[in-house]
Amino acid sequence: MTNPIATRRQFLGLAAGGAAAATLADTRRAQAQTPTSARIVIIGAGAGGTALANRLVRRLAGAQITLLDPRVEHLYQPGLTLVATGLKPAKYVTSKTTDWLPDGVTLIPEKAAAIDPVAKKVSTDSGQMLDYDFLVVAPGLILDHDAIEGFSLDMVGENGIGALYAGPDYAARTWQAASKFTEEGGFGLFTRPETEMKCAGAPLKHTFLIDDIAKKAGNGSKIDVNYAAPQSALFGVPIVAEKVRMLFKDRGITSHYQHTLKAIEAGAKRATFQTPEGAVEIDYDYIHVIPPQRAPDVIRQSGLSWADKWTDQGWVECDMATLRHLRFPEIWALGDVAGVPKGKTAASVKWQVPVVEDGLVSAIEGKEPTETYNGYTSCPMITQVGRAMLVEFDYNNDLVPSFPGIIAPLEELWISWLMKEVALKATYNAMLRGRA
Repeated sequence: MTNPIATRRQFLGLAAGGAAAATLADTRRAQAQTPTSARIVIIGAGAGGTALANRLVRRLAGAQITLLDPRVEHLYQPGLTLVATGLKPAKYVTSKTTDWLPDGVTLIPEKAAAIDPVAKKVSTDSGQMLDYDFLVVAPGLILDHDAIEGFSLDMVGENGIGALYAGPDYAARTWQAASKFTEEGGFGLFTRPETEMKCAGAPLKHTFLIDDIAKKAGNGSKIDVNYAAPQSALFGVPIVAEKVRMLFKDRGITSHYQHTLKAIEAGAKRATFQTPEGAVEIDYDYIHVIPPQRAPDVIRQSGLSWADKWTDQGWVECDMATLRHLRFPEIWALGDVAGVPKGKTAASVKWQVPVVEDGLVSAIEGKEPTETYNGYTSCPMITQVGRAMLVEFDYNNDLVPSFPGIIAPLEELWISWLMKEVALKATYNAMLRGRA
């Protein structure tokens, strides 16, 4: 049995150690400025673009660093699952984009309209033309809600429809619909898309939490919780998939494999799924919708996408270890848009940013880079309020725990919950500052 006092001490020690390591690393970077007049354009001021800009400002002296993003608000996406279950308010996940940007970076509050990788130019929505020597594409991804027939975001919060991925307001509306389900009961239907997606654990977290909240309210006998996935397993890492399958079985959650959500009839509360046997209609009282996801059009139209895989999604063609484009060596991909087998989480970005930084600075210095990305992806898999599994893995689906002997990756622990609910945001904020 876990000793709660020892666990708390271990947690505080981990937090202190992490802060010290971040400070030491930051000091080392401050001592190694490289003079350059390079023009660097970063598309996207999300987690990856912002963290990289902060690090490059400290690594380079004289560089012209331009960040391109129209978003006024920065979104702490890992917090959306907490908002969608009533555990945090919508404002918990929002801040100002400009609050995180360093001096020495020019922010252009526009979208990238086109990229010409041959001429090394990026054009903006207003027609402004930006020349670059090096380009980092980190625009995130597109939630393709239109791919689900009959669905639109204005439905969220009504008629038993939730969609937490769409942003803080929609996550809050999701809780409006989900909380009614936890009180009144009925048939709950939780989905995920067939495409690659950001934080593939989020659909499972929402399922676990809504089930747990209903049962703790004494309404377990009223609910029928169902998870529908296009895949033939519940998670991409086999050992984690088996653990989730066992937890679902223990909690009476029914899995429907090879079910791809295609359409919704909101008035009738009916969902249509494509299966190997054909179309299947399922009536629901609550449904959580996660749409297909793809690269933004500016990426897909630029010639930067893979030509022989993920052709329906358009992820950037890049080396899985260096994140450098395979045909245009002055371009790197970062974050959700990168065409690599793993890595669409904020924790992945934390490990990707130093790799892109090292690659870009090495290119400026005329050296070979030394940093590589091993596919590290982390998912604090919440399984009930107050308990989670800290699941960390790499390209090979090997578990790579950060705290071996302290946090067991496949056990439901209070300390893993605390890592998600408390410590993760502080680590994320440090990452944005380029200090973690």
